[in-house]
Amino acid sequence: MKTISEGSHRSSFVDNRKSCICRFIIMEMHNPPHPGEILKEEVVVAAAGITIAEAARQLRVSRVTLSRILNGKSSITAAMALRLSVWLKTSPDVWMNLQTQYDLWRARQDMDCDITPIVLAA
Repeated sequence: MKTISEGSHRSSFVDNRKSCICRFIIMEMHNPPHPGEILKEEVVVAAAGITIAEAARQLRVSRVTLSRILNGKSSITAAMALRLSVWLKTSPDVWMNLQTQYDLWRARQDMDCDITPIVLAA
């Protein structure tokens, strides 16, 4: 079974994924995908034959942890962003920004209170 860490294919694969992942950060999106969804589509699914268990092993996390992220049930933490950045040769900021965009969009959708801006004395 081929994995994304095999030989020279990793470099070109990672370069292609990096450009795909970065396009999600360039603009603020309406209904942005959970970063786990991006990870699943752009890396795990796109890497012919890699399983969640194998990806989790390479990232040194449990299969359950990675599965929860890939299925949008858990957020990408700073520690996971660091792991992903080493694994995929990206910046941890990429993953943190994706998570922040997702969280802010969700918070905006859930915000139903009417807040009046504060007026500061001159």
